[in-house]
Amino acid sequence: MELAESASQSWEEKRQNVVQILESIANDVSTPRNIRRVAKAAADALFDERYKPAVRAANAIEMIEEIMNDPNLPVFTRTQLWMAISILETIRSSPE
Repeated sequence: MELAESASQSWEEKRQNVVQILESIANDVSTPRNIRRVAKAAADALFDERYKPAVRAANAIEMIEEIMNDPNLPVFTRTQLWMAISILETIRSSPE
């Protein structure tokens, strides 16, 4: 997905893209359990109605960044997480 395309998407579309990435990680049995747990928690944080979308995105980014330096993180999973972070950054910086 191109960033220009990502910028034109609605908050719900972006959230759905990120959740899809995070759920694929959370359901991948070849990914270490602690990483799957964080992916699930980050996806759940995006649905926390107590906060605005930008705050939800920031919370999810923070959770993901905590595991990015884990030596057991598979390379492909790391790439997926960076893709999720890039989408979340567009949500966090949007004026909504």
